[in-house]
Amino acid sequence: MSQALVYRAQAQAAREAADAATLDNVRERCLRSAAAWLEMAERIELTDRLRADRLAGAESKV
Repeated sequence: MSQALVYRAQAQAAREAADAATLDNVRERCLRSAAAWLEMAERIELTDRLRADRLAGAESKV
């Protein structure tokens, strides 16, 4: 499984924990966690795309 999928799964788990939370501070903490996991997933997806583009550009020059 790709790292981005792992991060997205963690974000989903944090959202589910937020939905199940009865305390506001716990819900907010879980939502912040979900947002952080999603940001990490998006960042690694961007890095993967940029790396693929860079490699494709290098191969076309050969």
